[in-house]
Amino acid sequence: MERISKILLGLIFIILISFSIGLSKSDKKILMIIASQNFRDEELLIPKKLFEKEGYGVVIAGTSLKPAKGMLGAVVTPQILIDQVKVDEYDAIVFVGGVGAKEYFNNPLAHKIAKEAVSKNKILAAICIAPRILAEAGVLKGKKATVWVSEGKTLEEKGAHYTGKSVEVDGNIVTGSGPQAAEEFAKIIIKLLKAKK
Repeated sequence: MERISKILLGLIFIILISFSIGLSKSDKKILMIIASQNFRDEELLIPKKLFEKEGYGVVIAGTSLKPAKGMLGAVVTPQILIDQVKVDEYDAIVFVGGVGAKEYFNNPLAHKIAKEAVSKNKILAAICIAPRILAEAGVLKGKKATVWVSEGKTLEEKGAHYTGKSVEVDGNIVTGSGPQAAEEFAKIIIKLLKAKK
């Protein structure tokens, strides 16, 4: 009988510890959308590391579940396809840049995700050439935004106010100009997420 009591107490202890660990983890999730090839490594890896360090869950989405190779050689396997994205499940949506991000410029699913993120008051972010995805989706009209310099004119043509800054924030939309801005970009997203608690 004493042995059974010890086993039961041990199980209760394990359950309580597991429950308290579960409560301490953030239930906030961030979706990072990458190109199937040639995403910009730092624009994924630096923000992802900072998000996870702050306790945010990170889910990577793409147009394929095959391993994607970054421009500098990082290999990442997306967990979900962009057609499986449910915007309601995420607190922030981040489009990662790199030359491969061009695959989303005219992608109706990417545009739908961006529009839905805005309509549901989510944080929407894009870095490098990826802010053009937001511009093509029509969500940067009348907004201050930045982008990799080669796409600045396109943002203006789509109605954005291109600032050329390293990182720009307008409401819940965060845009970054390239890999050199990855850390600042991530820190601003984290700051906005914490402000929404």
